[in-house]
Amino acid sequence: MGYRFVKYSSIGSKRKINQDAIDIAEIDDGLLFILCDGMGDEDKNELVSQIAIKSIKSFFSSNFDVDYLDRLKTSVVETNDFIYNRSNSNINVENVATTIDLLYLKGNMAYIAHVGDSRIYHLKNGNLKQLTKDHSMVQKLVDEGFLTYKEAENHPEKNVVMRAIGKKGFIETDLLKLKLNEYDNNKFFICSDGVSGLITNNEISHLLKSNTCDSVIVALTETIKRRGAHDDFSFIFIENE
Repeated sequence: MGYRFVKYSSIGSKRKINQDAIDIAEIDDGLLFILCDGMGDEDKNELVSQIAIKSIKSFFSSNFDVDYLDRLKTSVVETNDFIYNRSNSNINVENVATTIDLLYLKGNMAYIAHVGDSRIYHLKNGNLKQLTKDHSMVQKLVDEGFLTYKEAENHPEKNVVMRAIGKKGFIETDLLKLKLNEYDNNKFFICSDGVSGLITNNEISHLLKSNTCDSVIVALTETIKRRGAHDDFSFIFIENE
């Protein structure tokens, strides 16, 4: 199964630096898509998201486990330990963390690992499904029945992340495996909260259905910029050929 893809990352209109980092790597005849959103000291979290990407690629490519879901999980755990240990010994990455979302496509399988509040979506034959759940304070309040989804959209703590890479101890990673049908129209969309914070799921569904790799960057960036682009924003769009 072949794929076309594009990626885009922007500093937005308010930031001094872009705290996001994205990358795509071809490993073991599959494609690894990575998106990280750094948190903490603004002058340092640009660095931590880039370190996370390099670390994930290194750990994943040097691991020969054929259970790719376990391989993703191990790569996240090792990256978490690496960043935490480095932050304790290097002031340049002290007190920082990052979200991380991984999508590995190989053959007719999709493998996903998720930590934080960036998101991965799957559009299958025109039907959108959010594959990840935000590890955020407001999502926790919604799950516990204290907030509605509408109230969560404008909650003052909507940017508080409960789980991130670079923290002490074991990192719990959400994992998912999907079997894909080559005859389905499959599209994947990975984005930071700079995108999902300004565009609703219904709007994302419409944008993904009505665009391809040739047009999606213009369609998304124009919408985000019209709404202020107050945060840096990044996304990866993938469609089967």
